Amino acid sequence: MTRIIAGRFRGHRIAVPDEGTRPTSDRVREAVFNVLGARIDLDEARVLDLYAGSGALGIEALSRGATHAEFVDSRRRATAVITKNLSALKVSRETRVVTGTASSYLAGSATRGFDVIFSDPPYALGDEEMTADLTALAQGWLAEDGLVVLERDRRSAVDWPAAFEVIVDKTYGDTVVQFARLA
Repeated sequence: MTRIIAGRFRGHRIAVPDEGTRPTSDRVREAVFNVLGARIDLDEARVLDLYAGSGALGIEALSRGATHAEFVDSRRRATAVITKNLSALKVSRETRVVTGTASSYLAGSATRGFDVIFSDPPYALGDEEMTADLTALAQGWLAEDGLVVLERDRRSAVDWPAAFEVIVDKTYGDTVVQFARLA
C-alpha cells in the first residue's frame, strides 16, 4: 500500500500490484509535485500516467485538482488495481484506464494534449523504446505549456528528442526525475 500525500484524497491508502511494480516513493512523489506546483496549475489539468503501476502519480494529480487522468499499463493486474483504486476514491468518471503498452497507446492519435504526462517506465526498458515513446509524446500528446515528468534509474542516460527541453533534473538516491517541456 502507498498513500496519497495531499489534496482531497490526502491520507488515503491505495493498493499496489504485487509483482513487477516499483512504486514511486512518497518522498520522490512529494518532490515531484512540489516542482510541478511551482510550474503548472493542476486545477483543471489533464494528466496522462504512462507505465502507471498503481496509478499513484495520476491519482495524486487528481487529488490536487486535475479534472481528468488516463492511466496506461501493459499488465492486466496493474490496470485492475488502478481501476479498484479509482473506484474506491469514486473518481472513475474522471478517468480512463488502458491495458496496453505505452508505445501502442501513443501510436494512436491524440485528440487533445495533456498538461502533465508522467512516464515511470521499468528501469529495464530499452533506450530505443524510451526515445521512441518520448518522440511520440511531441506529436500532439503534450499541451503547449505542458510538462513531461520522466522517472528513471540514475545509471541510465535518457536521450531526449530535440523537440524537448529539460528544465529540471533531480536525483533522489538511485532515481532521477527529469521535467521537460516542448522546445
